[in-house]
Amino acid sequence: MNRQAPRPSAFSKISVKSQTVIPREVRKRLGLKPGDTLRYRVTDDGVLLDKAPAAEADDPFASFSEWSSEADEKAYGDL
Repeated sequence: MNRQAPRPSAFSKISVKSQTVIPREVRKRLGLKPGDTLRYRVTDDGVLLDKAPAAEADDPFASFSEWSSEADEKAYGDL
């Protein structure tokens, strides 16, 4: 029987400015360094957090899903 050991949890608190410190174990596991961009993906089970791929991190409109309609593609697709 192959049972996977549960992965340890890491915790941090949210400050009054909605900021948090990413625990050392998480930074190490994701290979994070200052200036890196994080990606948050909301799922039915919770939120997935990972280091954003460089191509996504460089797209200034990646986080603005309200600007990704078909009408926007027609209007701004040639830019």
